[in-house]
Amino acid sequence: MTYQFEKASVLVVDDMRPMLALTASLLKIFGFKNVYTAVDADEAFAVMCVNNPDLVITDWLMEPQDGIDLCNRIRTDPKCPNPYVPIVLMTGYSARVRVEQARDVGITEFLVKPFTAKDLYTRIEQLIEKPRRFVDANEFFGPDRRRRKNDEFKGPFKRGGDRHTDTIKTANDERIQNILKRLRQETKDVTGTGE
Repeated sequence: MTYQFEKASVLVVDDMRPMLALTASLLKIFGFKNVYTAVDADEAFAVMCVNNPDLVITDWLMEPQDGIDLCNRIRTDPKCPNPYVPIVLMTGYSARVRVEQARDVGITEFLVKPFTAKDLYTRIEQLIEKPRRFVDANEFFGPDRRRRKNDEFKGPFKRGGDRHTDTIKTANDERIQNILKRLRQETKDVTGTGE
């Protein structure tokens, strides 16, 4: 499916300026008109607070704070205008332990370097076509880490370590509902279907 991204904005964060420029160029080719850039996590958070982008794409390895630190700050800092923003993490390290670490701080999608334009577009398409509900538990806030539905599961909790005292909020939360409503409207505008 072809999307029109003129109304959407994206923040790209990478301390390697050639990679930052390349990623920003690809996004502009995809149709994004508002592409903000930052070379470190502090600058990125400041841009996030001022411009409130619809998507964040960040590199993992940066100094002094990395992409994981940035994601954690976006998800937990009360100054952040949208802790629900989708975050794509770019990295050259794809070991399972790294993917799990990223997932556990609230990364929405994982993009392994080197990547193609198609790989980047596919991640953005995944965010649009298969959005994930957010979970707010005692020790985690971010997109639901479980991607597969298990119809055989009969208990109240998915993990053996789940505590009965955890309070889980999903898409019933009024703020999430408003964000989802806005995304649905933007999708209608983008696809032109008017559905």
